Amino acid sequence: MTTDQLITWAVAHPWPTAGITAAALTTLIATAWAAARAARRLALPPGSILMAGLGAMVCTAYSADTSWRFAEHRLGMTDSTERAFMFAAGEIALGACAAMARRNKAATAIDGSTGTAGVPGILVWVVTGVQVIPAFTESGPVGGTVRAFFGPIMAGLLWHLAMGLEIRVARPEALSTGLPAIIGRELRERLLSRFGLATRDRTAEQITRDRWTGRAVDLAARLAHRPTGWAWYTARLERRLSRAVGRAQVGAHPQQRRALLQLLSARLHSTALASLDLPSPWEMREPASPPRPAPVVAYEQLRQMQPLDAVVTAACAHPSLGPDELRQVLLDHGVIVSETQVSIGLRASASAHPRALNSASAAAQNLFAVHATWDGTDAGESPDDEPDADCEDAPDADADRALLPAARLIDSAHSTRHGRPAGLRALQTGMRIGQARAQRMRALLDQEATP
Repeated sequence: MTTDQLITWAVAHPWPTAGITAAALTTLIATAWAAARAARRLALPPGSILMAGLGAMVCTAYSADTSWRFAEHRLGMTDSTERAFMFAAGEIALGACAAMARRNKAATAIDGSTGTAGVPGILVWVVTGVQVIPAFTESGPVGGTVRAFFGPIMAGLLWHLAMGLEIRVARPEALSTGLPAIIGRELRERLLSRFGLATRDRTAEQITRDRWTGRAVDLAARLAHRPTGWAWYTARLERRLSRAVGRAQVGAHPQQRRALLQLLSARLHSTALASLDLPSPWEMREPASPPRPAPVVAYEQLRQMQPLDAVVTAACAHPSLGPDELRQVLLDHGVIVSETQVSIGLRASASAHPRALNSASAAAQNLFAVHATWDGTDAGESPDDEPDADCEDAPDADADRALLPAARLIDSAHSTRHGRPAGLRALQTGMRIGQARAQRMRALLDQEATP
């Protein structure tokens, strides 16, 4: 049925025509609505990536035209079927390498990096470089430049942008780890450092002040080492130094003046570096341990003493403490003593000076200073004191040796007071021990006195 016949039938049958038209419009609207919903459900890349991909495909087609002509004129592919299958090998390889490189970047991307394209990314630029050759061969220097730029070069650049742009959009702070990106960042940093712009977040005024501060330091160092007898040279350096100091504005900014003085001090004394006495890095040295506080050293030595010696030392350091308080102090420092030992130590501390702590510092010696007192009474001649029955025990060589320092003190005090060694009664009363132990202590003292 021709168009004229269809129009004639529609005019002759208006109601069927209206129904068919309404049904067709309804189907078309429903199809468009379903297609729109399906498109919204699809996870499409951003529009920038789609545009980069579209541009890359167009530039690849531009390069394919060059390859078509080059295959006929330089490669001898005169048959159209042969060329149709062979001419676009480079373009297809470029697209395949770009797709694989994009996949590698997505797989290796982490929080702080956009990932690396790997070998496919390198092959993209290799294929691009090879495809430049047909462009110059077919169109000469001028036309070849246009064909090469808008063909393989732009295709490679757009494929490069398209394969990494999506990751950049998702993580703008991520850095590219590709070789060209690393080289570009390194060259940019070195160029900024060469021009004195390496420090970020500085105003133009601060950059100017820092530049003139460095120049003032250089001029001052040269003026300090100027040759003698060159008045014109000295005057010229002084004028330039005055100008540099003014431009640096060190008089109005204390921090800038401090920086100028520190830099100049390091510059003027730089020759002292050669005469520094530095240790050799090849010598094996033990790491220096931090010094321990003196009270800690004193407490450790106190805990290493015999209980009776510790009681005497603590009693002399704290003469105002009573037996219970002194025993509590010793217990706090890890020295386990009994009430009997505290009583013996208190009696002994009243008759002689205890041994000082060997390695305690002045602070520790002040803590455990000796304050011996003498009340004028003889501990060994009081008839009212009776020995403590609790101290009467069986022979024990270790216990006798532990009580020997206290016995020496009592014996020495008794000899000083009365001119004769302490008897058994004096030892029993002074040390609160039984007669058997007093006899053993006297025997030990006599044994030490025998040459």
